[in-house]
Amino acid sequence: MDDFEKYIKENRYLFDEHRADKSKIWDNIESRLNTPKPIILWRSPVLKIAASILILVGAFSIINIFFNSEFHHKSHNNIVNQELRDIDTYYKDLVAFQVQLVKNNSKLQEEEKEKFLSFMDELDEEYNSLKLEMTKNLNNEYILEAIVNNYKKRIELIENLLNQINNSKKTNENEGYIL
Repeated sequence: MDDFEKYIKENRYLFDEHRADKSKIWDNIESRLNTPKPIILWRSPVLKIAASILILVGAFSIINIFFNSEFHHKSHNNIVNQELRDIDTYYKDLVAFQVQLVKNNSKLQEEEKEKFLSFMDELDEEYNSLKLEMTKNLNNEYILEAIVNNYKKRIELIENLLNQINNSKKTNENEGYIL
C-alpha cells in the first residue's frame, strides 16, 4: 500500500464527521438548469388544423358507413324481392294450371270443387299474409321458405286430388271389363 491509502485508512473517522447536505446540492443543480416553459398544445395553430382534419375525416367516415349499410340493406331487400318474384312466377303458373284442371274435371261434383277451391283460397290468404310479413322485413329466409312450402302444399293437394280422380277412373274402367 502506498502512503496515501494508509493515511486514509488511519484517518477514516475524520471523513465520517462531515456529511453532504443533499438538499443544498439539489437546489444548486436546479438553479443551474434552464427550465423551459411548458408548451401549450391547444394554442398551436398546427394542432388546431390537425384536430379539425381529424374531426372531418371521422364525421365523413361515420356518414359513409351509415349510407353504405343502408344501401347494402336496400340491395339485400331487392335480392329478396327478386327471389320472391321468381318463386311467384314459377309456382303461380303451375298452381293456376292445376286448379284449372280441377275446375274442368267432369268427374268431380260441384260441391267437391267448391270445397276444394275454398281450401285453395285459404292457402291464398296464408300466402298473402306471408307476403305482407315479407314487406315488414322480418326473417326473410324463413318467410321465403314458408311461401315455397305454401305453394308446394297447394300443388301436392291438387296432384293428390287429380291422382284420386284418375285412380277412380281406372278402377271404373277395370270394373267395366270384368263384367
